[in-house]
Amino acid sequence: MNSLTKERLVLAVCGVIAAAVAITLAATGNPGNMAICVACFIRDSAGALKLHTAAPVQYLRPEIIGIVLGAFIMSIAGREFKSTAGSSPFTRFLLGFIMSIGALVFLGCPLRMILRMAAGDLNAWVGLVGFAAGIIVGVFALKKGFSLGRATATLHKSEGYILPAVLLVLFVLSLATSLFAASTEGPGSKHAPVAISIIGGLAFGALAQKSRLCFAGGIRDVAIARDFSGLIVIGILFAGVLAYNLATGHFVVGFESQPIAHSEALWNILGLFVVGLSATLLGGCPLRQLVLAGSGSADSAVTFLGLLIGAAFCHNFGIASSATGTTVAGQVMTVVSIAVLVALAVANIKRADA
Repeated sequence: MNSLTKERLVLAVCGVIAAAVAITLAATGNPGNMAICVACFIRDSAGALKLHTAAPVQYLRPEIIGIVLGAFIMSIAGREFKSTAGSSPFTRFLLGFIMSIGALVFLGCPLRMILRMAAGDLNAWVGLVGFAAGIIVGVFALKKGFSLGRATATLHKSEGYILPAVLLVLFVLSLATSLFAASTEGPGSKHAPVAISIIGGLAFGALAQKSRLCFAGGIRDVAIARDFSGLIVIGILFAGVLAYNLATGHFVVGFESQPIAHSEALWNILGLFVVGLSATLLGGCPLRQLVLAGSGSADSAVTFLGLLIGAAFCHNFGIASSATGTTVAGQVMTVVSIAVLVALAVANIKRADA
């Protein structure tokens, strides 16, 4: 077996595991068409930490903690853990913040977009147009010289341990105390048992680290180098969840009455355009940022904080969408986010040319 065949086999196995995890989480209690969604679950966790007070979306999601810890364990096992920092941290915080806005206007990260597509939600297929367009614009910026600079090894390796350690402590506290807010109705009240959630998160984080899974990166690599390998895991994940939905009667084609989704096409497109562009400038989608943070990147840990604070901001100021549609504040902030992203891209291109 040559190296290329072996690599593709590994990716295929990772895709099967990813689909199995998503199906298990969906079957054991996670919200409809939201077996695992990084942006939504970060939002729920922000609510649990009382960074926002939207009662229906408050729950410390073990999946988020598990993804970071799973990536941490896999990177240590594979001798790929590297504690790095120093690549435009505040810009990365801002990009993470903006990425949360786009995701919560659409109502989902790129991972949930795929899960919604596999359930027949045509709004997600419409949103895919915006996501791909954002990535293409980001690729154009990269080709013009956009760069956030190079991260370097930290003075102490322990720098990379901090976020995994903090999340582990939060998980233990969630089991042993009642410190955190928890929804009694709405999406936050729907969740798989804790043991299944944490194991699912650990498995998803480990396979994402091993396969370099990134929903923005898969499309980016096709656009830049005609490299389709990054789409293998995504394709198998989609096919596995689609098969499950068809077999169980959860596949419902349409725009209306989809679980935790709205049918405003323009804002689904623009919301995911924001996610696609910000993810390309950052070098990874929300899932990839968690995996990199677990693998030692302090810059991605800062991006995670941007995602967390951005999610809280969206609910504190009425920016997040709901099943009834977008808000005026959400529409305004989406347009503002696009303007800021373009400005950041131009500014960093000029710096690269200087």
